[in-house]
Amino acid sequence: MRVSVVIATYNRLFILAELVESLARQTHQPHEIIIVNDGGEPIDVLKEAYPELPILIVALEENAGHVHARNIGIKQAEGNVIMLCDDDDFLTPEHIERMVRELSDAHLVYSDVEIVDFALENNVRVPISRRLFAYTFDPGEMRRFSTYVPSGSLYLKEIHEVIGYFDPDVHNYWDWDFFLRVLEKFQVKRVPVASVIYAFSEKGNNQSSDLNERRQSFLEKLSEKHKLGELPQKNFFVLLEEPELKAREALSLLVWDGEPMASRLI
Repeated sequence: MRVSVVIATYNRLFILAELVESLARQTHQPHEIIIVNDGGEPIDVLKEAYPELPILIVALEENAGHVHARNIGIKQAEGNVIMLCDDDDFLTPEHIERMVRELSDAHLVYSDVEIVDFALENNVRVPISRRLFAYTFDPGEMRRFSTYVPSGSLYLKEIHEVIGYFDPDVHNYWDWDFFLRVLEKFQVKRVPVASVIYAFSEKGNNQSSDLNERRQSFLEKLSEKHKLGELPQKNFFVLLEEPELKAREALSLLVWDGEPMASRLI
């Protein structure tokens, strides 16, 4: 399998470099790494710092938004397998190898993650808290609250030929929408290993904690599109404490040693 890693980024060079560092440490190297610079400052220094990696930078003149940026990256991909990554997350060394193996009997695989709050010290993120995010996979329950984290997920590129690309009209919920569309026609599998280190702070600096009318409108569009009914609009960490989510908590293998992912830019 030829894995094309697709990353959308905007003005987070040193954090993005940690992801690239984690890709350099993979036991199964990707076929290509497509980084869509969504109208941000130049990031060409990454190619200089990691000359052994097959990095392709697609520089957009203007900010198109993260959903459009991901679509642009996927359309550039030459591999037959896509791996999505957020620019502020990183992977443990055996992640791609394991996920490629698990993809042998599915069309899309996603792993568990560790949600980590970081502090920045000399342009290196140091973990200050970590929390397992691992939930049973139930197609029905996924219509109520999605526990699919796109970062680190792998899927066959041919999926897009059947269901199309990511939908910018649902914006914040592009990943939930994509997952539900995949479920309608393809085989999906959860991998119970927390090999994605997912940056997220309870302090609210992530777009997913921005509860406002615009976000509510996107949630309503998603619900109408998939006939999901009324969906809860609450803070992410508040939702995780509700009984229906607590009942779905699952065991997972923890594989991260907790060490910072210092890049070559430091």
